[in-house]
Amino acid sequence: MSEPHPDRNRRKLYGRRKGPKLSQRQAGLRRTLLGELAYVPGGDPLEQFPNTVKEVWLEVGFGAGEHLHWQAAHHPQVGLIGAEPYEMGMAKLLTKLEESPLNSVRLYEGDGREIIEALPDASLGRFFLLFPDPWPKTRHHKRRFLQMEMLDQLARVLKPGAELRFATDDKSYLPYALERLMAHPEFHWLAQGPTDWRSRPADWPPTRYETKAIKGPPCFLRFVRRDRTP
Repeated sequence: MSEPHPDRNRRKLYGRRKGPKLSQRQAGLRRTLLGELAYVPGGDPLEQFPNTVKEVWLEVGFGAGEHLHWQAAHHPQVGLIGAEPYEMGMAKLLTKLEESPLNSVRLYEGDGREIIEALPDASLGRFFLLFPDPWPKTRHHKRRFLQMEMLDQLARVLKPGAELRFATDDKSYLPYALERLMAHPEFHWLAQGPTDWRSRPADWPPTRYETKAIKGPPCFLRFVRRDRTP
């Protein structure tokens, strides 16, 4: 009798994986370029990047990849890992990378938790969670990415002083996220006033999803991993 897969009963944090049919070009890029840029969870993430990369950042659920591509283009010494289970989102970023190649990007077409769980301690310089699925129904809140257990994991893999950036346009997810982030002893909110979370920082490019303002004005949270060094 075969053993059950360890993730079979794991709570799903994202919706569908498949959407509209991929074009011939997009399907081809998933067969070729995705293999070249694939990130394999486990070990020192720096080993999967060129020697010019000195620090690694992670974005979970990158959508169409506009933000991730911009960050990689503007920070050539940073390796960007992107996790996205949605095939069309992955295909759109692969198209961008074919047109504007960046060897400092590595991609994972799956659950971002698998990357985080396999990372060594203090291995990330920044973490992005931008406009995740809000799972608005109360009975589905347990499916939201930001749980206290996940914040424990992020506190483990983020370097002291590293940033955690979160954005949402969902009115129920904002207080939910703030409550957990502010309750966690290893994170400190950088906001000094309302404009700090109502306005997008200059080094935080807009995404196509954000400009649609589907559910309302977006909010931008910046937390830092506390440095406990004496």
